[in-house]
Amino acid sequence: MDDVSSWFGCHVFNDEAMRVRLPKDVYRQLKKTVAEGKDLDMNIANSVAHAMKTWAIENGATHYTHWFQPMTGITAEKHEAFINPVGGGRVIMEFSGKELIKGEPDASSFPSGGIRATFEARGYTAWDPTSYAFIKDETLCIPTAYCSFSGEVLDKKTPLLRSMEVIGEEAVKILHLFGHTDVKRVITTVGAEQEYFLIDKKDYERRKDLIYTGRTLIGARSPKGQELEDHYFGALRTRVSAYMKDLDRELWKLGIYAKTSHNEAAPCQHELAPVYTTTNVAVDQNQLTMELMKKIAEKHGFACLLHEKPFAGLNGSGKHNNWSLVSDTGINLLEPGESPQDNAQFLLFLVAVIKAVDEYQDLLRISVASAGNDHRLGGFEAPPAIISMFLGDELTEILEAIASGGVVPGRGRRQMKLGVHVLPPIPRDTTDRNRTSPFAFTGNKFEFRMLGSSFSVADPNTTLNTIVAASLRDFHEELKDAKDFNGAVQDLVRRTYREHRRIVFNGNNYAPEWVEEARKRGLLNLVSSPEAYDTFLLQKNVDLFSSFHIFNSVEMHARYEILNEEYSKTVHIEAVTLVDMVNRDIVPAVSRYSKDLAESIRVKKEVAPELECKVETDRLRRISTLLDGLAAACDHLDELVDESSRWTGSDLAHFCQRFILPQMQSVREVCDQLELITDHRAWPYPTYGEMLFYV
Repeated sequence: MDDVSSWFGCHVFNDEAMRVRLPKDVYRQLKKTVAEGKDLDMNIANSVAHAMKTWAIENGATHYTHWFQPMTGITAEKHEAFINPVGGGRVIMEFSGKELIKGEPDASSFPSGGIRATFEARGYTAWDPTSYAFIKDETLCIPTAYCSFSGEVLDKKTPLLRSMEVIGEEAVKILHLFGHTDVKRVITTVGAEQEYFLIDKKDYERRKDLIYTGRTLIGARSPKGQELEDHYFGALRTRVSAYMKDLDRELWKLGIYAKTSHNEAAPCQHELAPVYTTTNVAVDQNQLTMELMKKIAEKHGFACLLHEKPFAGLNGSGKHNNWSLVSDTGINLLEPGESPQDNAQFLLFLVAVIKAVDEYQDLLRISVASAGNDHRLGGFEAPPAIISMFLGDELTEILEAIASGGVVPGRGRRQMKLGVHVLPPIPRDTTDRNRTSPFAFTGNKFEFRMLGSSFSVADPNTTLNTIVAASLRDFHEELKDAKDFNGAVQDLVRRTYREHRRIVFNGNNYAPEWVEEARKRGLLNLVSSPEAYDTFLLQKNVDLFSSFHIFNSVEMHARYEILNEEYSKTVHIEAVTLVDMVNRDIVPAVSRYSKDLAESIRVKKEVAPELECKVETDRLRRISTLLDGLAAACDHLDELVDESSRWTGSDLAHFCQRFILPQMQSVREVCDQLELITDHRAWPYPTYGEMLFYV
């Protein structure tokens, strides 16, 4: 029997590999450097580089790359061979500390929001020693941050690392006030549940829309969808099970804690859930997971779809971000404790998150905004665009009692007191789950459910870390000189919840009345991504990120430009693809079928002139009418695409959202009607039924 524990992480230069291969003093210095966030001494770097190279070569690697995460949302690599010529046609395998610490990929062709021009190509990568190096495709991959020659941040890792530092610093200060002076470090942890679709590769290769855009731009619903709920947690099909096992093995080799796999609600939809880990590592591992999902799918004759809404009328795919705070002494700061003091601390951190989510609803919405995710949010188990928090009835009752100075219902009518006073036990994960809530408390963590399946989880966690750090900073400022600390904590918890309780909603987020209720509460309803992007540069947001040195003003403006540009380009590609599909495939195919119908009518009437041929005639008439309408709708879409060239930036994104997307939907509606009445042998693309039920 294969013992997974004997080879788990075999492709990772992890702590065990470093401990075995590095001199003891070098190992200790490296660990201290990582723990304290200091610059790495070059002698230490040389020693680490030598050990890393030796380990990589022993494991079959011939090249190395600085593996980084530009603002494309995916990863980037520039491979360098270990070889170095020594004369006589010979080479030696070398890798120095300098090469480990710093790389120089071009910066001109990655999204920069105007920070870098095409002729300004230089960019730098810098080793992130907090994330382990690993081997992929016989290449040593070194996780790195990425910045421009002039120092501006061009990646997603650097802001994330900064946000982890600031929330850790602010959380430690709060814990010290509670007497936990032994705590030196607080980290955020994340477990990113990944949803995805698997379809036959041969079907994928026949769909231009899936190839170019990741989603089906046309497609009538099949007679059966997910109505019977027979796929959710159902028995795995043999091919799918083999794929999942193969995926697990490859992920485990990379030290990724892939734990749970199952069928999701929609046909051909599945989910993989890992064990939580440090946020920075979780982000890196999720990027690897998505890459391996696609690569291994091809080996099994599948195509893996990570788009948020590959099939209309079915569940979309999300990525649930389970987020928590943990101290280096093992305290989960979002878990209720056994003592009144512990629970006072828990409630303080809880209301810090409540305050953060309420004050920065816009930033959280932006962190999950994209053209793809806009199709998903608001239905089929995806939360709506309105940010709210689910706490569960019992925890909400406790906070309401504290806010009002009243009693806890059903708890002996005891007054709610914090600190040294009696505090009734706080329930641990006793509430039901709310699958419609964007941001739900689930016992000792928050589940941010709005992320799209194709997303890097870096941006949402950078935002979440930073906004909670801001709350903790405010709390520390108020509490640090309090003469009556327990009284000050109680007052702060009470007041904070009173001021921000509007963000708490335990009901059905899909209910139409919630939209009106949210409006009355003053909550934002940023339905589309361009609407959300418009709030990014509000002064409060610029002040927030700049005060913690996450982004400066230039970097924020650059990101604003990139967000709008990515949205516009995505919609543009979809629109052009749809026009191409209609003009080059659908119209010719349906025209040929119309010709067959007309020929059938002609032949019948030649044989029996008295026949009405009503079925064929009615169908021909309907198809001809729809075909005329399709041509007109497609021509108008083409005109809108041309017109879009007049706009740039935010104006272009809004134009795409207000005009191009609705027209694409109009084209789709006609296409889908034609699909349902055209001979399936004549239709040029695999249908929903063929793709979803024949795997």
